[in-house]
Amino acid sequence: MKAVAVHADVIVVTSRIWKTTATAVRSGDEAFLIDSPILPDELEILPALMDQAGFPITGLLATHADWDHLLGRYAFPEAAIGCGETTAARLTAEPGAAARELRAFDEEYYVDRPSPLSLPGVQALPVPGYCAVGEQELELHPADGHTADGTAVWIPWARVLVVGDYLSSHAIPELSPGASIDNYLATLRRFGPLLTQADVVVPGHGEPLDGARAAAILREDVAYLEGLRGEDPDRAPLPLARRTTAQKNLHQYNLSLLREGRAV
Repeated sequence: MKAVAVHADVIVVTSRIWKTTATAVRSGDEAFLIDSPILPDELEILPALMDQAGFPITGLLATHADWDHLLGRYAFPEAAIGCGETTAARLTAEPGAAARELRAFDEEYYVDRPSPLSLPGVQALPVPGYCAVGEQELELHPADGHTADGTAVWIPWARVLVVGDYLSSHAIPELSPGASIDNYLATLRRFGPLLTQADVVVPGHGEPLDGARAAAILREDVAYLEGLRGEDPDRAPLPLARRTTAQKNLHQYNLSLLREGRAV
């Protein structure tokens, strides 16, 4: 697992698998962890890493309800979990789904964990809205489209934007069952003004970006999504740096969801 301080009050850790990111943010004597790394040894060493850096984690935030962003309780079992209202609703509507998907991942990759995933007492937060951490406030912005739920977190005093599963330099936009291209595009447009203020943008998968690079990825992603909803979705333009075999397969997956009516 890689850890990098992108601001005096913000540390980004990146998992060894899928480049999944988690962002620790502090103010005064309080710190929150947004999303989570994936592998058990990464989660095991996270408390020591945070203590050494002076980030006393008291709360967890999740950008959305996909299982790979919900594992912070393994590292901080006493910390409260907060998420946007749409994510809380999704977790309520899909009880046990995240735990089942994590179990399937662990079985495929022969991963052992100390216990099944448990998410008790999730606190729904209003979005758009604010979440206090220490002496500061995080801004919460709606970010649906990749999934039916989602929240982006703006850390104004650090000029860091945590976007969840958007703006990855490695992956094209990924739809999911129930996703909406129009909502995805609306989320990207909401990011636009924030990117002009951001020094650092943290995607859910991939390295932290500066604002200019994130804006360039946003333009590429808009072009791809508009291609998907155009007359010939097969020819939606994949960005030059994201034309790997894996991303071409992901494009075919997006097309299958559209053809089957499971995304719109």
